[in-house]
Amino acid sequence: MKLNSKYFDRIRIRPEKEAEAKPRAPQCQWDGCDAPGTHRAPVGRMREGEYFHFCIDHVRQYNKSFNYFSGLSDGEIARFQKDALTGHRPTWSAAANASARTSPDFAQVRSGRAGYYNKVRDPFNLFGETQARAGATPKMRKPRPLEAKAFETLGLNANSTGDQIKSRYKELVKLHHPDANGGDRGSEDRFREVIQAYQLLKQAGFC
Repeated sequence: MKLNSKYFDRIRIRPEKEAEAKPRAPQCQWDGCDAPGTHRAPVGRMREGEYFHFCIDHVRQYNKSFNYFSGLSDGEIARFQKDALTGHRPTWSAAANASARTSPDFAQVRSGRAGYYNKVRDPFNLFGETQARAGATPKMRKPRPLEAKAFETLGLNANSTGDQIKSRYKELVKLHHPDANGGDRGSEDRFREVIQAYQLLKQAGFC
């Protein structure tokens, strides 16, 4: 083979590894430092995903003084920690649904516990209307001690209807009103007892 052949001029020689171009690290961002910034450090809160580039010595110094919650109050920090449990996503309490607290457990109803419906509130008297159409008389529950005392204060028995309670209440209010008794102390006390008794029976659902 001739050494002066034209093919020798086309041979490419691989350069030495030391001569190969190496990626250059960014300069350390610490003031007055010229070392390579080979280590990343987070910028801070509300700037997630952004980093400073420091050398090993300055990144250690930066991390010692880094505080993610800087500038926040104790209440804001506690709220942040609580929201972190759910990944800062909105949540709703199961107790927020009022119908879930008053709805019957249909698994128990299907099992034959028909008396379960007696524990369910019926503010619109739906079940009472159904019983009336079927010709059944609604069962009156026995009043509790405070409720029995309220009936006694109004001078009524426990079987009194709502209209009877309201009528008796209006009658006693007019009778014992302070304006009608010239500021009689005993009449004022009686007036307050009548009002309290009526409010108790009203909240209990008797009227």
